[in-house]
Amino acid sequence: MTQPHKITVVGCGVSGLSSGIRLLEAGFDVTIIARDLPPNTTSNAAAAIWYVYEAYPLELAIPWARATFNELLRLSESEEDCGVSMTTAVEMMAHPVDDPWWKDTVRVFQRLSSSELLPGYADGYSVEVPLVEPPVYLPYLMARFITSGGKIEQREIGTLDELYDENHMIVNCTGVYARQVANDEGVYPLRGQVIRVSKMAGVQQTFMDDTDATLPLYIIPRSRDIILGGTLQKDNWDLNVDLVTAQDILTRNARIQPDLREADILSHAVGLRPGRKEVRLEMERVNKNTAVIHNYGHGGAGFTLSWGCADDVARLATSLITS
Repeated sequence: MTQPHKITVVGCGVSGLSSGIRLLEAGFDVTIIARDLPPNTTSNAAAAIWYVYEAYPLELAIPWARATFNELLRLSESEEDCGVSMTTAVEMMAHPVDDPWWKDTVRVFQRLSSSELLPGYADGYSVEVPLVEPPVYLPYLMARFITSGGKIEQREIGTLDELYDENHMIVNCTGVYARQVANDEGVYPLRGQVIRVSKMAGVQQTFMDDTDATLPLYIIPRSRDIILGGTLQKDNWDLNVDLVTAQDILTRNARIQPDLREADILSHAVGLRPGRKEVRLEMERVNKNTAVIHNYGHGGAGFTLSWGCADDVARLATSLITS
């Protein structure tokens, strides 16, 4: 493009920022508008380990996840202080399972022997995956976006049609709030609650168990703290911390790692994952002058699909102006 085309991205979580960066790289003049900015977005509450969770359909999620894995791996190796590192995670299951579909995406995958399984588990594996720390990564993305020429405007909109008269291209990255902003009744919250506790020398291993889909269990050591989870409560819009739930999370995780009973609780967080039957990534021509590219409904895999989806957003936007 000889001159940049203007495009507005709605939402400043991981999807909005990743899409904004890819659009800048494609030559667009990009402005992000959002009610909430980091550290007050849904993305900030995420555990943010690379893992496809409650995101459909798999035939689309797979290439998006692969692309994101490769980009996060690149960042971990080339960008200092970006909040991305590679970690070895252990996942255990109550019943035998097949190899995951993403096995060929990762560099290291190994089945656990029976002697390595904890009591009560019948199967498991260890895998090297990207770990993203939102308190570091989201400011990194914001700085990268702004340094690359992007603009951020903090304001609230009720619905997307408020933007139609002044914008020819809009990217909708509003997450669970697309239910209101895009009038999509197919979007629903998947409420997640986590605890952030102090670093402990005896807790070094990332551990996951989603045998109970509504009560996923995970222990994720990060550079400055440990994240304990969690919950998956469909259609629950409550953003308040439930202390009974918090105690249950701590108790369940302490059964796996008893040292956690002595951890100092630093904070609690609640986030609303954007559930949907399928991720919505498509272009919608809303009138003769305006098109909307929707990018939401990533379930519990917003970080895991972020760069792959952002690549497709940039391709759709470029195809619009070259067609």
